[in-house]
Amino acid sequence: DVQLVESGGGLVQAGGSLRLSCALSGFTFNNYAVGWFRQDPGKAREGISCTSDSDNSIYYADSVKGRFTMFIDSVKNTAYLQMNGLKPEDTVVYYCAEGKMRWTMVVVTTGGNGMDYWGKGTLDTASS
Repeated sequence: DVQLVESGGGLVQAGGSLRLSCALSGFTFNNYAVGWFRQDPGKAREGISCTSDSDNSIYYADSVKGRFTMFIDSVKNTAYLQMNGLKPEDTVVYYCAEGKMRWTMVVVTTGGNGMDYWGKGTLDTASS
């Protein structure tokens, strides 16, 4: 079974940086999509970034483009989200998710609809 475990959340000042990790156990780099998402309580889940072997690229939401970078270490089977220039509005719970190969833009713009496996989330706080 695929299991995802996020870590790296914490408290930083606005303008600071955090790096989130998502350990992907039971995962294979074939027919896959991996993405990062976030959700504020009471609001819809927001897609942040996604990579897939459908288009071999990484798609970012406009809200984080230029500030956040996603990458995967295939040796460690871990996905990362490097977050720079954090803003108070970035203070939410972050999740990683994995699913079958699909278009990255669709994954992000739908907030991860159709992704099969989800981590439990990690809270990031950027204080003003």
